[in-house]
Amino acid sequence: MDKEDGSVKYVLMGDGAGTVFEIDENSGDIHATRRLDREEKALYTLSAKAVNKTSGQDLEKASEFIIKIHDINDNEPKFAKDTYVAGVSEMSNVGAFVIRVTATDADDEAYGNSAKLVYSILQGQPYFSVEPETGVIRTALPNMIRENREHYQVVIQAKDMAGQMGGLSGTTTVNITLLDVNNSPPRFPHSTYHLSTPESTGIGSPVGRIKAYDADVGENAEMWYSILDGDGQDVFNIITDSTSQEGVITVKKQLDYESKRLYSLRVQVTNTHIDRRFEQLGPFSDTAIVRITVTDVDEPPVFSRAMYIFEVDEDTPAGSSVGTVSARDPDTINHLVKYTIDRHTDLERLFNIDSNNGTISTLQGLDRETSKWHNISVLATELSTALQTRVPVFIKVRDVNDNAPEFAMYYETFVCENVKAGQLIQTISAVDTDEPLVGHKFVFSLSTINPNFTIFDNEDNTARILTRRGRFNRREMSSYLLPVVISDNDYPIQSSTSTLTVRVCACDSRGNVQTCSTEALLLSAGLSTGALVAILLCILILLMIVVLFAALRRQKKKEPLIISKEDVRDNVVSYNDEGGGEEDTQAFDIGTLRNPEVIDTNKLRRDIMPEMLFPFRRTSPIKDNTDVRDFINGRLHENDSDPTAPPYDSLATYAYEGNGSLAESLSSLESAATEGDQEFEYLSHWGPQFKKLADMYIGQESQRES
Repeated sequence: MDKEDGSVKYVLMGDGAGTVFEIDENSGDIHATRRLDREEKALYTLSAKAVNKTSGQDLEKASEFIIKIHDINDNEPKFAKDTYVAGVSEMSNVGAFVIRVTATDADDEAYGNSAKLVYSILQGQPYFSVEPETGVIRTALPNMIRENREHYQVVIQAKDMAGQMGGLSGTTTVNITLLDVNNSPPRFPHSTYHLSTPESTGIGSPVGRIKAYDADVGENAEMWYSILDGDGQDVFNIITDSTSQEGVITVKKQLDYESKRLYSLRVQVTNTHIDRRFEQLGPFSDTAIVRITVTDVDEPPVFSRAMYIFEVDEDTPAGSSVGTVSARDPDTINHLVKYTIDRHTDLERLFNIDSNNGTISTLQGLDRETSKWHNISVLATELSTALQTRVPVFIKVRDVNDNAPEFAMYYETFVCENVKAGQLIQTISAVDTDEPLVGHKFVFSLSTINPNFTIFDNEDNTARILTRRGRFNRREMSSYLLPVVISDNDYPIQSSTSTLTVRVCACDSRGNVQTCSTEALLLSAGLSTGALVAILLCILILLMIVVLFAALRRQKKKEPLIISKEDVRDNVVSYNDEGGGEEDTQAFDIGTLRNPEVIDTNKLRRDIMPEMLFPFRRTSPIKDNTDVRDFINGRLHENDSDPTAPPYDSLATYAYEGNGSLAESLSSLESAATEGDQEFEYLSHWGPQFKKLADMYIGQESQRES
């Protein structure tokens, strides 16, 4: 329908229309506007139609077509990682798998050889190889040893176009580490080791260290040490330090330079983890000789025993021998040894020791009942070196029958008034602080024949007290004292007399006690315990009433001195006794001393009636105290201008006397040399309060004049 007269217009629509592709509206030719990339988009679906330029009507329906981008080899292969890390065990066979590397090519695999890759090794030969099709890296040499070389760097290339000329390629780096296996046995660097240690080295203390070396690492290099044989096998031990892989030789038995000075050990080292695949490379152990020299040390004295146990009888006289301890100097040159007792273990100073021969003796008598055992410490000291050793000494005090038996407890024994003869009233027993070997055996008896009671020995360390007669009367005798003699059967025989108090009580028909002794007498008088308590309470209440009444009679009602709250004085004291003279300052207003201007005012005491119609008045020689006035005005100004002062009238007292005092100096330093230079006549004008004082001083003056 296109007559090529320019009336037909071609229009392009679809993917990339106007951006990637454009159409010549006159000829209908389609052109690409930019470089096409198949890897970005391989197919474009478009449609085109023809329309009349004049009318704009479609000349035919739109036609759809596909533009397919043909691939060219414009992308090189790329590996998933720039660097790979892999490991393979040393001593591996040829062809052992190491790692697989993979590369990809963005070109079309279905179109030519653009995406067909071939792998090759550029670096790492002859140790490793790579499979061309799969990219699997394998070992190329047998029995590679890690101890010779541990790390390898292999470069792998992937090339497209099946590896042909002109193909694109990419590379990656593979870092390969040979992993350790236990193929190296431990070895001692020396066949013989020499160590030395002093004889004072304690048990379990280290003597020295030896170390074998293993070229392997990790658990493959772990070792343990042991002693195979030698004359020091029973004296020394060896343990393995798991951190440093060293063999630590320690002391297992106490060393003695004087007994043996040189020991020899054959020590073996063995791998802990042995790989059976490499047993042919063994043996995985090694041996070495260790010679240990013991050096001499000046040692303290050594006692013949680790402890001493002695026995001594109690009550042994002071100075008696208890036992002997012995110590010697273990060194080659024997030094003299001196013995002493550690007084911290013998605070009571019961024992003494001979400093030369070690004989222990008593300083005072021992009492087994006070202490059965005495534990002391004896010191042995070398005189030349002052080295000391102590040993415990246990002294057992053997029992001697020196204590008499006595009642096991305090017995409260009673007998009924209506008791019959031969009736049991008490069962007694005894105790003895001594401890005889055959046990206690006590014998009970009465010191004299008693007409009222008798005793029967049960022969089991107890006795029964029985009545000898019947019918006791508590009014005639309220209690009886029964002396009981108790003897033991040890040697020498010890005995004592214990007194049993038997109270006479009133009992019912069945023998139950109702009343005893003093209470029974009160009951017979018709007074009960409750009545006695009531009488005592009444007497106590009457006494309290009398005391309270006397106190109220003595109390006087006093008139309060300060009636109004406005009346404020510095010191107000009320008293009704005679003044004490110059020292009595309690009944006077001391404000007068603070303000000389009020001296002229007639101050009368308000608590008692004045006894002087014309009291003595002093005239102030100073009418104008400028310093006091200035001081008070200054303080008044400070209070008025103080912003923190309370907003109400308040009383401020300034204890300031001024520069001078009316009494002038009270010191006796400037007074007259003698009392005769003073006149005390004025004391007679001060009133009755100072009468006593006036009589004392005026009387003395008249005596001096006479």
